[in-house]
Amino acid sequence: MTDLKRTGLYDLHLRLGAKMVPFAGYEMPVQYPTGVLKEHLHTRSAAGLFDVGHMGQVILRARSARIEDAALALERLVPVDVLSLGVNRQRYAMFTNDAGGILDDLMVANRGDHLFLVVNAGCKVQDVAHLKAHLSGDCEVTEITDRGLLALQGPGAEAALAALVPGAAAMRFMDVGIFDWQGVDLWISRSGYTGEDGYEISVPDAKAVALAEALLAQPGVAPIGLGARDSLRLEAGMCLYGHDIDTTTTPVEANLTWAIQKARRAGGARDGGFPGAGRILGELAAGASRRRVGLRPEGRAPMREGVALFDAAEGGAQIGVICSGGFGPSIEGPMAMAYLPSSLKEGDTVWGDLRGRRVVAVVSPTPFHPTNYKR
Repeated sequence: MTDLKRTGLYDLHLRLGAKMVPFAGYEMPVQYPTGVLKEHLHTRSAAGLFDVGHMGQVILRARSARIEDAALALERLVPVDVLSLGVNRQRYAMFTNDAGGILDDLMVANRGDHLFLVVNAGCKVQDVAHLKAHLSGDCEVTEITDRGLLALQGPGAEAALAALVPGAAAMRFMDVGIFDWQGVDLWISRSGYTGEDGYEISVPDAKAVALAEALLAQPGVAPIGLGARDSLRLEAGMCLYGHDIDTTTTPVEANLTWAIQKARRAGGARDGGFPGAGRILGELAAGASRRRVGLRPEGRAPMREGVALFDAAEGGAQIGVICSGGFGPSIEGPMAMAYLPSSLKEGDTVWGDLRGRRVVAVVSPTPFHPTNYKR
């Protein structure tokens, strides 16, 4: 792992006993001594602190200094209504390509005079290049490289953060704000990747360890690794880029149509105008031949990524492949997501090939575990 990057919390992870693994070009903690199962359940019941400093942070500022111009510029690359995004509010978006596939998914925040973007670690180099290649004439694209990023998730997150930053308690789901802590600005959003209430906190590198330690000192807060982060997001039915969505999946196929607002759809105020609009708007109107769906396999054995799916127990045709799967500690059973023919409905059955044995899985709604956002 000598060629891998490290976040500013690397030494803290080692002190906390983390097992470090390669992830998106970084050495990251996959778990701590308590283990993935207990970390998962702790986040659901109390509060978990995640290091997400490997992710990309980008500021997009219109050369005209008008936030509306920055929003309209970004709309050339995403099928999302950025213009209507209110000040101090955040929205989920995705970069698309000319074929309608997804280059990355991201969060976009309106911070009054500029947009703040958080992109995936494995895509951030390409994302910044993409933004600069297409928007530099209208916008300044600035990658933020001197700040860490923490995620504090769970029902105890509000009390823990409010003990340090009292103003954070008044935020609602998808609010963003800038708050002072010990003389530095924390860029906070009330959002996350677990299905729980919580926050993501951008902090200057010089204060990242101190903030992490201060949060871990709060009652009920424990460090959580990538293993539990993955099982938490899967229970919440959330996509992982490179697994559940990629350049071969459209937003309609990925069942992300909720993220495409009316203004960008056919007949809307600013319909189309983004890469792949022809295919994406066509699928919105006529449907896609396949869709990402949830699956609940029978028994206790998980169906993991790559498991082939068939339309019959014996002799059936292959109709899909698991894109994410594992055991859900909160639901006490296996769960998975896959792309399957759109003709299948909730309650229909498919069969997964587990080491030569066909096992039933039922098409099921997501999220698998109820979300707990503060609206």
